Amino acid sequence: MPIFERINRLFPVWAILLAVIAALVPELFTGLAGYIKALLVIIMFAMGLTLTKGDFARVVKSPKPIAVGVILQFLVMPLAALLVSRVLGLSPELTIGMVLVGATAGGTSSNVMTWLAGGHVALSVSMTMVSTLISVVATPLITLLLLGQSIDVPVLGMLLSIAQLVVAPIVLGVVIHHLLGTHIQRVEPALATLAMASIVLIIAIVVALNAGRLSTLGPIVALAVIAHNGIGLAAGYGLARALRFDTRTARTIAFEVGLQNSGLAVTLANQFFTAGAALPGALFSVWHNVSGSLLAGYWKRRHASNAPPAASTPRG
Repeated sequence: MPIFERINRLFPVWAILLAVIAALVPELFTGLAGYIKALLVIIMFAMGLTLTKGDFARVVKSPKPIAVGVILQFLVMPLAALLVSRVLGLSPELTIGMVLVGATAGGTSSNVMTWLAGGHVALSVSMTMVSTLISVVATPLITLLLLGQSIDVPVLGMLLSIAQLVVAPIVLGVVIHHLLGTHIQRVEPALATLAMASIVLIIAIVVALNAGRLSTLGPIVALAVIAHNGIGLAAGYGLARALRFDTRTARTIAFEVGLQNSGLAVTLANQFFTAGAALPGALFSVWHNVSGSLLAGYWKRRHASNAPPAASTPRG
């Protein structure tokens, strides 16, 4: 299906175009806010249609990438948030917001970007689920250690949300793939286009909903969020390659580390702190989708190897 493949290669262009339109004319998309969850379910279902039980079985047999991804998730991102905040001299409330973003689990956007970039989707989904479970304890503990503040994380709500939005549609997709595998393979480019259209629309809706905030944040907060996201993506990929993971696994870990559950960070900031503390999470929710789509589009055009990096030969 060449037409779908050509459309898919332009994914970053569509993402930026719709984000700009949403920022300029937010009323075109704000009325669609109630459809974000449905769009996410469509994305996860389409993703599940491309997976098999064997994909998850291989992840269970090799848990090391999950452990590395989750450790980096809760080590790199909170410390990077605090470092960026200190370097840029952010106010205490904005620093709280940055740390909250860093202390949450990986977002479901990481699963989508991993798929679009040619990474290990089953590994990405597994890491997101594990980090979400761990975040029940890790998020308030990290916040307490770095900020001296203690918060309660909505445990049941988080688990129920990830079950409905991630696990159920992916499992259904895997079951259908098992029954109709040969037919599914023929339409995979069309499935990727459907997922791409859905994520681009989600980006537009998120930008539209935060258009007012974006105009008042100022360049310094935007720089902080961009730097935070960039550090996570670069550290995730670089450290994974340093640990001799193959390219596809490194891409997967990069997205899991760099793309956060910023929606939860916004919720926690509004509930336990101030509206100002929610601003970094709101901006992060916009930026990490844009940066993730750009990186996914770039990586999609470059071959991803399943082989670990070659050891350097000592010079004698």
